[in-house]
Amino acid sequence: MLIPVIYNNGNHDQVKGFMLPKLIANNGISMFKRSSGWVLIEVDEIRDMTKIARYSGEERRQEEFKIHELIDII
Repeated sequence: MLIPVIYNNGNHDQVKGFMLPKLIANNGISMFKRSSGWVLIEVDEIRDMTKIARYSGEERRQEEFKIHELIDII
C-alpha cells in the first residue's frame, strides 16, 4: 500500500507503509495522508513511531505472494 506524504521541503511522494514510521521518527516528513485525511506530524496525534521504527524482531505478518508463486498457481 502506498501512502501519500509531504516532505519537509514541500515535495510530494508516495511511500510504502513500512517506510512511514522511519520517516516520522527521523522527522523526514511534515504530513501524511490517512483515510480520514491529512495528518500534520507536529500537530495531530499519532502513535509513538519510534517504537515501531526500532522493532528488530522476527517478521510475523503474512508475506505477500511473490510473482513466481503466482505463476505456479496459474
